[in-house]
Amino acid sequence: MNIKALSIFEPGLSFNFTYPALELKLIRYLHMELFVPRHSIVRQIWGKGDTILFIFAGAAAEFALNKAVDWLYFTGKLPADPLGRLFSTVSYARRIVFEEHDAALQTIDTISNIHNSLELKRGQQIPDWAYRDVLFMLIHYSIASYELLERKLTDTEKQEVFDVFLRVGQRMNIPKLPASYNEWLQKRWKHLEYNLDNTPYTVDLFKQYRKHLGPVRYFLLREAQKLVAPRQVKKLLEYSRISVIKPVIPVYKLSRRVKLDWFFKSLILPSNYKKQIKDLDVVPVANQ
Repeated sequence: MNIKALSIFEPGLSFNFTYPALELKLIRYLHMELFVPRHSIVRQIWGKGDTILFIFAGAAAEFALNKAVDWLYFTGKLPADPLGRLFSTVSYARRIVFEEHDAALQTIDTISNIHNSLELKRGQQIPDWAYRDVLFMLIHYSIASYELLERKLTDTEKQEVFDVFLRVGQRMNIPKLPASYNEWLQKRWKHLEYNLDNTPYTVDLFKQYRKHLGPVRYFLLREAQKLVAPRQVKKLLEYSRISVIKPVIPVYKLSRRVKLDWFFKSLILPSNYKKQIKDLDVVPVANQ
């Protein structure tokens, strides 16, 4: 069996096993039931390291503004290590996107159990709207980041992105989820209007971003956020409409063709995260 042919299903796919078990594992891989179909645009979005970095650059801005951000401070893990939490969150999201169906459901259940444990420790419940906000962010930034770096998505592809995260929300028993992408658009803007505010938590979280990234990378983070964040987020953060890195995006796209994109990625995050950054471009294989 020709391994190169698998690039049709998973660009960048990496296998770590050798003959004679090779063909058996490839056959098993091609026939396993996945949570997200192999041809789905969602797998393309979450299989590219640069797209993922923009997703979480945008989410970092919106998380800081969310009125439920105090929950992220309860354990102290986010402000203490925002980059570590970034890669932890990325790991969970990618496992859901690339795992077998049942394994993905187990990962979602693990996330629910973590939140349930946190609620018990605090003696309160995380608001339902806060759960919806996180799902809504993942939908928005998945689409916005891919369109920034690749191409415009079709309406069908946007619906695919929505459907994947809808199923995540349904598994987590989150109530009052929109039934379609168009309904999500309406609810999304209402959430942005009512659930965001610039608070002392916002100020402190951005201080932590600067502390852990350094002034140059912090500047790049904010400029990247301007490219994918909704208007309401930029308004609350008092961002200008113009990002100084926007003219660099075409240059970056060209760098990928000549394999120089790693240089640009290394500028975004500190050197001690090099391995994690490289891993973002390796599509995980379920039950490899």
